[in-house]
Amino acid sequence: MERSWNEELPDCRYEQKQPSLIKPNSPTPNHILYLSNIDDQKFLRFSIKYIYLFQNCVAVDLLKSSLSKVLVDYYPLAGRLKPLHLAHEEHDDDDEKLQVECNGEGAVFAEAYMDITAQHFLQLSHKPNKSWRKLLFRVDARTFVETPPLVVQVTKLRCGGMIMCTAINHCLCDGIGTSQFLHAWSHLITKAIDSHLPTPFHSRHLFKPRSPSSHLPPLLHPAFTKNHSNTGFSLNRYLQSQLLVPASLTYTTSHTLHLKSLCEPSIKCTTFEVLASHTWRSWVKSLDLAPSLEVKLLFSMNIRNKVKPEIPKGYYGNGFVLACAKSTVQELVDSNLYYVVKLVQEAKSTLTDDCVNGIVELLEDKIVTTDLSASLIISQWSKLGLEDLNFGQGKPLHMGPLTSDIYCLFLPVIGDPNAIRVLVSLPKSVVSKFEYYMNDFLNTNSLEANGDHEKGNLLL
Repeated sequence: MERSWNEELPDCRYEQKQPSLIKPNSPTPNHILYLSNIDDQKFLRFSIKYIYLFQNCVAVDLLKSSLSKVLVDYYPLAGRLKPLHLAHEEHDDDDEKLQVECNGEGAVFAEAYMDITAQHFLQLSHKPNKSWRKLLFRVDARTFVETPPLVVQVTKLRCGGMIMCTAINHCLCDGIGTSQFLHAWSHLITKAIDSHLPTPFHSRHLFKPRSPSSHLPPLLHPAFTKNHSNTGFSLNRYLQSQLLVPASLTYTTSHTLHLKSLCEPSIKCTTFEVLASHTWRSWVKSLDLAPSLEVKLLFSMNIRNKVKPEIPKGYYGNGFVLACAKSTVQELVDSNLYYVVKLVQEAKSTLTDDCVNGIVELLEDKIVTTDLSASLIISQWSKLGLEDLNFGQGKPLHMGPLTSDIYCLFLPVIGDPNAIRVLVSLPKSVVSKFEYYMNDFLNTNSLEANGDHEKGNLLL
């Protein structure tokens, strides 16, 4: 039976005395952990929320005991955020620089039951809806700062399956860091012989601002802005005011190879570069924007190997910055894919060690924020190993975000390590146009060599 993506999930029934606090099972350092300017951006003041669907349930006591053990190594996740109050400044907590009080207070862990089967949920899983929020315990906290850095809910299903949701504070970890932590947790249960887990590297001083070579203020990188005026047109405000609906499309290797072949003249590029370029262009086309409007593509770039000295293995803090490609709407729409791919490649090439240091210095100024006014943001989850998580009962049937937003995610596809699922929410009135522009390149004869089977694999 075909099911609607926005089908309301049943309510969760929580076990008694929920939730519990899972503390590290042995003493951990008690100190204040400095957060870098990259960690402490307002743009990252949220929790990364993952949802995993497993065919078989893992014993909850085993999950709790192993979490208690892994929190010894990853003890900041058992601490609490704390604003750094500066005597000469008056700010709200949300405006102040944050740090982590490593006090071993513990991670929030909730147990629940939902009257649904794993296969039923799997049929709904390509597009999140608001009722999925039932699958993550809502912590009673007034602000983001007061929310514990790690929240976990394990929901047992009618069939004996399990849904696990995690909320990990983005100020403490980036995507690579969350994957590192989750694999360290699962390894304590499976004790996989072939895995070589890095020792977590906690210190964030590697991204402290260096002494500038001149007394001039750092240049304003195009991914950021100091303009906080509420006057004038803001695409971001417009999108947030609309009824948003998720679009979900899956692309195989054949699809991305075909996209690359459409670049004229031909250009050597990665799968991410061509699919990000195509997604940005399709997004802009679907929104019918003013031709003169400058639009931006912001995408996360891992800088662990780009800065000097290189970041030590095991660093799980935020080791990325946003690269920025920009163009007017008219140039983007009228040009072919080659032009857009070149913009993306040029944005990547500018992120040198000096550029990263300039961004770190720039973020000392709390007036500086990420420029969201007319930007599509793409975050890649598809190459982080998130879909390989195994707590001893097999890999997940589904892995993805708990919610969908105007930020675009490139997600892993279970069963096809080379495929990418593009997920982004748009106003209901433009979703069909976006899907049309995203898939229009498949209506050529270039895929005939692969037969209609590949075209049929595209998920909407």
